[in-house]
Amino acid sequence: MRDATISMREAAPRLSWVTEERLHLTLEFLGDQPGGALPALQAALTGAVAGHARATLVLRGLGAFPNLRAPRIVWMGVEPDPKLELLQHDLARACQELGYEREARAFRPHITLGRARTPLRAEEARALRAAARAVDWSATVEATSVDIMESRLLAGGAKYRTVAALPLRGG
Repeated sequence: MRDATISMREAAPRLSWVTEERLHLTLEFLGDQPGGALPALQAALTGAVAGHARATLVLRGLGAFPNLRAPRIVWMGVEPDPKLELLQHDLARACQELGYEREARAFRPHITLGRARTPLRAEEARALRAAARAVDWSATVEATSVDIMESRLLAGGAKYRTVAALPLRGG
């Protein structure tokens, strides 16, 4: 993916680009949690994941939130898939049953590629938009587990650690 998006990185070098090892698909974001929350969360999510099979995800399309004219988050799309949407729904419901607030906006699966710490100048946004339109890249990835991740914000960016890997059923 990095090779495919190099022109975008060159067009908008002031964006904070995510390194390959940090790329991920967020199914449910919980924010800061107390240390003792993990056992109940892991048990609930293990139950929610148990009935779900592995899924083949298709990565394709580039975009930005709110849009490529004023990008704050630049992303690679994940094509809609009923299996993925059901999995995300069950995870969100399990979290809600534990007292976590449900996300108000609809689930839009994507992989964050970069973040704008400050608004891009108009010419940078135009160059990024043109570079994004020129990218013709797609890939398939098999999702084999749902990982509970810990994220710590550091000066050099977020540092992720897998707290638990909850396997999806094979095949």
